[in-house]
Amino acid sequence: MPRLTAKSSTIFIATGEETRVYRSVEDVPPPLRRKLVESTRGLNSATILIADKRGREELVRALQGRASEVQSRLADTIRSREQQQQNRVEHHRLSFASGKIWLEVLLSAAAAASLFGLYYFHY
Repeated sequence: MPRLTAKSSTIFIATGEETRVYRSVEDVPPPLRRKLVESTRGLNSATILIADKRGREELVRALQGRASEVQSRLADTIRSREQQQQNRVEHHRLSFASGKIWLEVLLSAAAAASLFGLYYFHY
């Protein structure tokens, strides 16, 4: 059975409050095409391959600002690092709090010993 592959491209360009859809880079007007080429050469650019209907739905969901249902390794890594950072901060708070408690206990004991010594040696 022969394999059938369909290739299509869709380019969404939002300028101001307007979003336009183009089928190819050649369809984009020259001033916008220059900006498109400049912006896609940067570090923050990527190619998105949508292999099926669900991929298209995910793209529409992302454009609408809704949460994705796709499990992302990058998102998982970021969440994991944030959790590790939060755990380190929490551990630091606990160790600082326990150190603070010991300091309070020792200062209270020193104050009590000083008062006892003053009273004992004074009389």
